[in-house]
Amino acid sequence: MDDIVRQALAKWPNVPHCYGWLGLDARGAWRMRDEQAQAQGLPGERIVHPALLGFINRNYMADDLGRWYFQNGPQRVYINLEITPYIAHTDPQQGFVLQTGEALTAIDGAWMTENGELILQGAGKTALVDDRDIAQCLPLLVDADNHPADDAQLLAWLSKDAAASPLYLRHDGKLVPVQRIARAELAARFAFDPAPQAEQPAKNS
Repeated sequence: MDDIVRQALAKWPNVPHCYGWLGLDARGAWRMRDEQAQAQGLPGERIVHPALLGFINRNYMADDLGRWYFQNGPQRVYINLEITPYIAHTDPQQGFVLQTGEALTAIDGAWMTENGELILQGAGKTALVDDRDIAQCLPLLVDADNHPADDAQLLAWLSKDAAASPLYLRHDGKLVPVQRIARAELAARFAFDPAPQAEQPAKNS
């Protein structure tokens, strides 16, 4: 967290939270969601300003309820997540890099949805691999003998064919088992809230 943010929190500790105005899409783009975008369920306008992107990335975190937010000075701006709290991109030097610029170096879990989306977890961070990078990940999907899985093997695995060979992700000299997961189960499995809402005041009894 930036020092200027810590100072603002100390000076104005009770600023109301903001909901619905900022989103993270499935390709790692931060999106500003105005009233029209919120009303029509649209993703919103892509943020491209480098300084603003850096500020968001440095001050992105989650609360105890699994609601992700950007600490904008004294105000929490809660994030609408299209799929996962982080999006990973392939990088020739670092392997996988998150939309925040951090490297995802220690991968200890891998999952694939019914749509062929690849989910990675490491250091407590859950990330979808950007669909534009999946082709570069295919050689890393291997069988138990560390041989790259061919198209037929992948299709059999995705279709839950009982005869399909187990699938692994080869990373940093290790074979990480790839597990199946339904896209609709991601939020519950990884304990995050994809669309935080303002808490309603308790009614007087």
